[in-house]
Amino acid sequence: MMQKIALIASIILPLWNIPLIVRIIKRRSSKDLSLYWAIGVWVCFLAMFPLGVKSPDIVYRTFTYVNFFFFSIVAFCTVFFHNRPIIKEK
Repeated sequence: MMQKIALIASIILPLWNIPLIVRIIKRRSSKDLSLYWAIGVWVCFLAMFPLGVKSPDIVYRTFTYVNFFFFSIVAFCTVFFHNRPIIKEK
């Protein structure tokens, strides 16, 4: 039972990156986020990825895949939209 709960949490937890992704894209700016933070966190996830993929623990393995996927989108959006001029819609 505990493993099923943890497995569900390992899928749901990274989904909290979606509102951040949407906010960055909607505002077309990530100036409130640090590039050092986004790239630093992503590099740490990248360093942990090989062990997470090889882990026999299904919860950790699932979390590794889902979290790396969604945070990669966050990191990409942060870099792509950082220091871009904000275009005001009419």
